[in-house]
Amino acid sequence: MSTPNYIKSLLAPNTKKPQGRKVWSIDLETVWLPFFTATNTMGDTAIPSDALGCPMRLAYDKSGAVRFSQAGRPVVRVAKELSDNVRLVRDNFTANLINYAGEVMTEHTDEYKQQVALANKAGEPIAQHDRQELSKALEAKAEAEAQEAETKTATETERELVPA
Repeated sequence: MSTPNYIKSLLAPNTKKPQGRKVWSIDLETVWLPFFTATNTMGDTAIPSDALGCPMRLAYDKSGAVRFSQAGRPVVRVAKELSDNVRLVRDNFTANLINYAGEVMTEHTDEYKQQVALANKAGEPIAQHDRQELSKALEAKAEAEAQEAETKTATETERELVPA
C-alpha cells in the first residue's frame, strides 16, 4: 500500500497564513467560502446563497434581542448552514484519518508496532523529566502556601494581642 496523495498533501508545509474569522481553525473567507461555493457549483452541496453571501450573522437570544458579550460587543456567529457543513467535513476528515491509520495498522502491523515502540522509548525521558519538574513545582507551591498561611496566622495573632 502506498500513501495516498491526499494524505501526503496534508503533511506538506504550506507557508500561507490567512487572517480572518476561523471556523474549525481554518479561515472562513479564503478557504471555506471558496470551497463551499465550488461544491455548490459542482452540485455536491446545496448551501443557500444567502449563507455564502453573508456568512456572519448576529446572534439573538431566545426573546429575539441581539446578544452581547460580557465585554459589551455584539455576538457574531457563522451561518448555521455553513457551520453544519464544516462540521460534516470535520467529521469526514476525522473518519478518513482513522480509516487510514487502521489500514496502515492492518497492512503494516510490524512496522506500525515498531514506530509505536520507538515513539514511546523516545518520549520516556521527556515524560520522566516533566514528572520530576511537576513534583518539584507542587512541593514548592505547597511550601509557599504553608508559609503564607503561617504568616497570616502570625499577623492575626498580633492583631489580637494589640489592645484596641
